[in-house]
Amino acid sequence: MDAVLASLLVAFVLLLLGLLRPALAQEPLPSWNDTSAKTRIMEFVQRSVTEGGEGYVAPVDRIAVFDNDGTLWSEQPYYFQLGFVLDRVQRLAPQHPEWKEKEPYKSVLANDLAGVARNGEKELVDLGMATHAGMTTDEFNKIVTDWFATARHPKTGKPFDEMTFLPMRELLEYLRANGFRTFIVSGGGIEFMRPITEKAYGIPPEQVIGSTIRTEFALVGNVPVLRRLPAIDFIDDGPGKPVGINQFIGRRPVFVAGNSDGDYDMLRWVTGGKQHGFAMIIHHTDGEREYAYDRNSAFGRLDKALNEAERRNWLVVDMKADWKKVYAFEN
Repeated sequence: MDAVLASLLVAFVLLLLGLLRPALAQEPLPSWNDTSAKTRIMEFVQRSVTEGGEGYVAPVDRIAVFDNDGTLWSEQPYYFQLGFVLDRVQRLAPQHPEWKEKEPYKSVLANDLAGVARNGEKELVDLGMATHAGMTTDEFNKIVTDWFATARHPKTGKPFDEMTFLPMRELLEYLRANGFRTFIVSGGGIEFMRPITEKAYGIPPEQVIGSTIRTEFALVGNVPVLRRLPAIDFIDDGPGKPVGINQFIGRRPVFVAGNSDGDYDMLRWVTGGKQHGFAMIIHHTDGEREYAYDRNSAFGRLDKALNEAERRNWLVVDMKADWKKVYAFEN
């Protein structure tokens, strides 16, 4: 009798574990609310991987591209790279006493962001060159890495690389689990992003496309280096994004995510292909957990793309309604 009871007990436990296993397996996109946004994303992915189906996408064509600022991490109260620039000016100022009376450096040193914004394009480009050029690529990589290790977001006090959106990180993982290759296509500096994208998103540096400054090969003491020069090479924003995708990837993606009018041309490019790609826009509607902004924002302005989203069947993700959590560090 004891042996029979023991066998029945083992069978019951195995049955129970079998029933529980599906429930214990985590559903995709756990930080997304069960709204139509989550449903549309998952339906697209399932169509893409269903062989023989109308929406099937061959593995080689499963390419997804993501803007970074405002799409994968926050971009308020200013672009994080601007925070890097401001800190670099403060650090370099002792070597440049003339900056105290020269714009836009004068405004930066006075912590006058409005004054910085009033400067023209030439002055702002000069600001970028003064803080991003004049060193080797390896030296710049270390400068950026060190900055991310110590800099903090002005609102949350968290490291900037922790200001990533948890639902979007889950989306990246979900896409990769279904055979998609994920790329960043951002107006931000390519060598500003590359040191941290693998840690932050699981996206290696070779899958990051961004704005670049010119570089040149040189020998320093017979050591080969790449020098960063004070000249713009490529602006990966607006119409530059489809150009960058074509140059760096060589295939038209089938999935795209952005959040501003700077992504409009990329959204058009991806959804204008033969495979009718899937496009989504992150709409910043949550002023409590993050920031609420769109048409009148100095950073991440969303107007034209929002106006055309419904007509073009682009998914608009309402951050407040569609996301259970914004950041991983939320309670």
